[in-house]
Amino acid sequence: MLTINNFKILTVYVMSILYIVVGIKHFTDPIFFLNIMPDYLAYQLELVYLSGFFEILFGVLLIFKSTRFYASWGIILLLLAVFPANIFLYTSEIAQESLGISKNQALIRLPFQIPLILLAYWHSLKNSKRIFSIICGIIFIPTIIYFGSL
Repeated sequence: MLTINNFKILTVYVMSILYIVVGIKHFTDPIFFLNIMPDYLAYQLELVYLSGFFEILFGVLLIFKSTRFYASWGIILLLLAVFPANIFLYTSEIAQESLGISKNQALIRLPFQIPLILLAYWHSLKNSKRIFSIICGIIFIPTIIYFGSL
């Protein structure tokens, strides 16, 4: 029987894999990330590698119960740190063209940071209110579907 707690553990593992895979992509396809890097940032390639390193690190640490709290908060901080890239993607036609997306698609990406942050926060909690767990369980599904379609 799939309980809320079992489903939460499943989401932890899925998100862990997602962060590790995306982190690896920072090293195997840095151009993808450089294309959405805001112009005003220096050391762009280094920042792509650094954010990829932390995605992999936090993805791995998320797996283990003893480090999940720190990994979750690291993910929250990382999501906030990379949000300017999403804003730049929305405001830059060149960035949109490089990813082959429209301005509307870039706009749709912006609010998806919120469910990712909520999921990371949920994963940081040992115990959470049932309603919050249900909400996070519900938002997990379309979030994963959306990111799987990218």
